[in-house]
Amino acid sequence: MMKKFLFKFDDYFINIFNKRIKNSYFDKIMFYSTNIGGAISSTIISITLILFGDEEIRFFGFELLVAIVFSQFFVQIFKRTLGRQRPYKVLDDINTFGIDMKDYSFPSGHTTASFCMATIISINYPQLLTFAILFAFLIGISRIYLGVHFPSDVLAGAMLGVVSAFIVHYYFQWPVQLLHNIFTMIEL
Repeated sequence: MMKKFLFKFDDYFINIFNKRIKNSYFDKIMFYSTNIGGAISSTIISITLILFGDEEIRFFGFELLVAIVFSQFFVQIFKRTLGRQRPYKVLDDINTFGIDMKDYSFPSGHTTASFCMATIISINYPQLLTFAILFAFLIGISRIYLGVHFPSDVLAGAMLGVVSAFIVHYYFQWPVQLLHNIFTMIEL
């Protein structure tokens, strides 16, 4: 029953985001915005904050970095354990944009990283909540639009990102503090 529901859910939303709204304007927006949400871009943003921020921003950068690493650890476990093929490998009539990825589809790592960042940003800087969440949604939708993820991959990635961020912020601060202290000692 649940499998049937997920199939209908995926089919309905992939039809909307990958086929119905497709146009040349969205092609550009989705292609470029999707890369900002990846773990590599998120890590670069975190490291930039650590290297060039003041004390508060540096700590925030370490929290982002720890949360992203934490979330991506679980992304890789799920991808390797479940081995779900990407939509463009199993669906015939999908817009692929020439992207060919070697890893598995579930959950979306880009969506996980972007929602993880959005949650950490929103917790620390509530005034940026709307911007952060909208940007994370854009990245999640871009993954469906580009045909590299099923909507359920994106939904799972969003939930994993949010949960990971909350765990790091509220229950797993010791590695953040440790990294911050080490960096501060090295910098002196």
